[in-house]
Amino acid sequence: TPLYSSAASDVYKRQQFDEAFIFWDGLAPVRIGMKWGYIDKTGKMAIEPQSYFAYGFSEGLSQRYINKKFGFIDKTGKIVIEPQFDGTEGFREGLARVGIGVKYGYIDKTGKIVIKPQFDDASSFYEGLAFVSINKKYGYIDKTGKIVIKPQFTYAFVFREGLAGVNIGGEHEHGLTNGGKWGYIDKTGKIVINPQFDGADNFHDGLAAVKISNKWGYIDKTGKMIIKPQFGFPHQFTNGLAPVAIGNKWGYIEKTGKWIWSSTE
Repeated sequence: TPLYSSAASDVYKRQQFDEAFIFWDGLAPVRIGMKWGYIDKTGKMAIEPQSYFAYGFSEGLSQRYINKKFGFIDKTGKIVIEPQFDGTEGFREGLARVGIGVKYGYIDKTGKIVIKPQFDDASSFYEGLAFVSINKKYGYIDKTGKIVIKPQFTYAFVFREGLAGVNIGGEHEHGLTNGGKWGYIDKTGKIVINPQFDGADNFHDGLAAVKISNKWGYIDKTGKMIIKPQFGFPHQFTNGLAPVAIGNKWGYIEKTGKWIWSSTE
């Protein structure tokens, strides 16, 4: 689902749009009245408003929800994969996760099921692998559906920058993970950063946010603490900066932990 952009909304309201989202794959969803369509970056309507829901485009296709089923449209608005699935995510690396009943599998861009629905939970593919859940344990498959890291973790993240966060010893119910400890594995399933954190996030820009007690800091890929836990609400580093908060003080830090700008509300 696309993220909201207030700046985009301000611009688009002047163009008679009631609501707008950011651009994904060259098109942005806009709402006129109760219906959603898509505009291109010139502001031209690329797909006329016709749907009560809108999703971002990814790899040239976007989800479309019709009669309680999900399918996909192309950038002309044509339905290219008929609505038939109980849930979907956008295409990544040529495949899309789909739900049939309570199980998840994957389709290609023709709509063909290439990995049959058999998993209790599953992610999109990142760096060639996707996490899946079997009998409440998480592992990883490749694009053929082969299990390459056996289900053994309480919960798992997708791979980013060659590593994935995993939880060992906790409980995962209704989308929430409680207890246990978080560490990181490589693509062979080897634990490369021992489970020792109370919370964790994906690596981005070479660093990952980790939680010790109630504070967040940042580690590098060796597990070394680069920025000590002190933040209440961290974000990923992008282009060398990360937005963070300490109490009511918020701003941006560099990878050294140095504040470059902050404000107190």
